[in-house]
Amino acid sequence: MATYDFVFNALGLREWCDAGKANEGTMSMADLMAQTQGQEHQGVSIWHLPFPSMDAFNKACAAFPPSRDLTSSLENGFLAIKGALRFVLNPLTQPLSWFLEWALFIFQSTPWWIMFPVLMAVVYLASKSAKLMWFVVACIALLAAIDLYAEAMQTLAIIFVCAVLCVLFGVPIGIAMSRSDTLRRMTIPVLDMLQTLPPFVYLIPLIFLFSVTEPKLYGIAIILYAIVPVIRLTDLGIRLVDKDVIEAADSFGMTDRQKLFGVQIPLALPNIMAGVNQTIMMSLAMVVIASLVSAPGLGVLVLRGIRNLELGVGLVSGLGIVLLAIILDRVTKAALDRVNAAQKQ
Repeated sequence: MATYDFVFNALGLREWCDAGKANEGTMSMADLMAQTQGQEHQGVSIWHLPFPSMDAFNKACAAFPPSRDLTSSLENGFLAIKGALRFVLNPLTQPLSWFLEWALFIFQSTPWWIMFPVLMAVVYLASKSAKLMWFVVACIALLAAIDLYAEAMQTLAIIFVCAVLCVLFGVPIGIAMSRSDTLRRMTIPVLDMLQTLPPFVYLIPLIFLFSVTEPKLYGIAIILYAIVPVIRLTDLGIRLVDKDVIEAADSFGMTDRQKLFGVQIPLALPNIMAGVNQTIMMSLAMVVIASLVSAPGLGVLVLRGIRNLELGVGLVSGLGIVLLAIILDRVTKAALDRVNAAQKQ
């Protein structure tokens, strides 16, 4: 007798349960052992009472679905609509594959003696700091000296494309959320889910939808994982704009568009830049995980070190990721400091 037989007996469902038991077919060894263990523990104290879960009810009533039926139904439902999803998503996401392929080609094919001055110019324009510029050059030179230059450029190319797309999509979404409380209430649960979902879980449905050889597979995962901070902080930055400033803009007869681009976005720029910083750092973290689905770069070497137990390869490639993280963090924070200093003047 199972623990929760009394539930189905009290509800008058015993015939339904017995019919399910008659149709269940051959019992597996695991089910037989579980039934034997259940018989051994009959009459145990309430201390060992199992939680009334689906599997516990299934032991008392074979017609009651076990938890594995739930996971199987979810999987079968996804596989049933996979073809329609691919038909819709493939043309929409194909440009992402092109952008990633072009960026990887440009970053890898450009000679180092051209890439170094370009990086120096970008860093100096963003930070106006010669010290930071030479620090970045020293870090990239160190990566090149230990033969990690190609992998570092691949990682930078992926982060560049995904971070730019996160900003292009995230900032308008954040602006729309700041202007509509209804949209904000609808979007916040989605952002909470994206922010709390484990990074590996992003890859599971995408593997079924796209080929592992397509760059958009890891590109979509990186964007979904990294876009949340820029959306949230854009919304927060615009909402934190002083209402007195908005009233002053209204008194001058400014339209909503003029207030947005002339007042709200400039005042919210520090928060937006903080969101961009977090988005870039989260993109770097996801690039390493995306190496499991053929994303090139330093993450491949980290994965190789884990798979082959090559301690040196794993540590050196990890050092390269740390250096890239420091570079990206310092440059974006320097740009944020410039924005804050300009607003204080």
